[in-house]
Amino acid sequence: LSLSLNGTVFMPSVLMLIEIPGLESVQFWIGIPFRAMYIIAVFGNFLLLVIIKAERSLHEPMYVFLAMLGATDFALSTCILPKMLGIFWFHPPQIYFDACLLQMWFIHSFQCIEWGILLAMALDCYVAICDPLRHAVIFTHQFLTQIGVGVTLRAALFAAPCVILLKCRLKFYRTTVVLHSYCEHMAIMDGLFVAFSILGLDVIFITLSYIRIFITVFSLPQKEARFKAFNTCIVHICVFLEFHLLGFFSFFTHRFGFHIPSYIHILLSNIYLLVPPLLNPIVYGVKTKQIRDGVSKIFYSKNPS
Repeated sequence: LSLSLNGTVFMPSVLMLIEIPGLESVQFWIGIPFRAMYIIAVFGNFLLLVIIKAERSLHEPMYVFLAMLGATDFALSTCILPKMLGIFWFHPPQIYFDACLLQMWFIHSFQCIEWGILLAMALDCYVAICDPLRHAVIFTHQFLTQIGVGVTLRAALFAAPCVILLKCRLKFYRTTVVLHSYCEHMAIMDGLFVAFSILGLDVIFITLSYIRIFITVFSLPQKEARFKAFNTCIVHICVFLEFHLLGFFSFFTHRFGFHIPSYIHILLSNIYLLVPPLLNPIVYGVKTKQIRDGVSKIFYSKNPS
């Protein structure tokens, strides 16, 4: 961001992140559930990674993608929460300009990685149900590595334009205040094109995959086979809806909800980034028997007599 003063351009070295307008008197207490969510999310995703690594039976594509998602969730939460809690509890709103750009790049890179992993999980489910004989041939360990590298590179490249535009092209800003508790591109610039160019394509491909899956599932002759196939994908669908419904709601309220108080925008954006890392290990842990068994082995294993 920069200030235009008498025809000159001033590039500030420090920006100001705001607190929660109108809720300053209670934001200390608001930070407590956010911290609790972060602790639970870190613990849940770490436990998920440990279980998947320890259990050889979980070294399958679905669980490898789940481990990638857990690691990304952990990184995304850690990008925003320490600074956010610092603002809520200790009131140091300053952040270096370059640090703000770096935080924004990390946030949107990790978000894009999450969307890419959800797309890969949908394709994995599609092949497993619609073409099961080729699943093991297609989703080899080498292919999984290529997917991981591909979604990471795609995320880094798609998030870079926001940072480059802010650093090099958007030179005339009236204020150095970022209307958010973390560096978020919609609080600084109109970033809907970048967001929806990634999100829109992923949603289209994921939706088409699940439509094809449902057609295949409901055409199965046996009721038990239909139930088993549907139960395999229902967890992915829940996580997909959790990510994208929260994302669309946050984007549209920020872009078009001019009558909505600013503290609602800030709280919604914070919840959008913190709730999925919290819920993902819980959803998969509840719905996936192999993960429940892994948790039982860790916490309820009997000592040898």
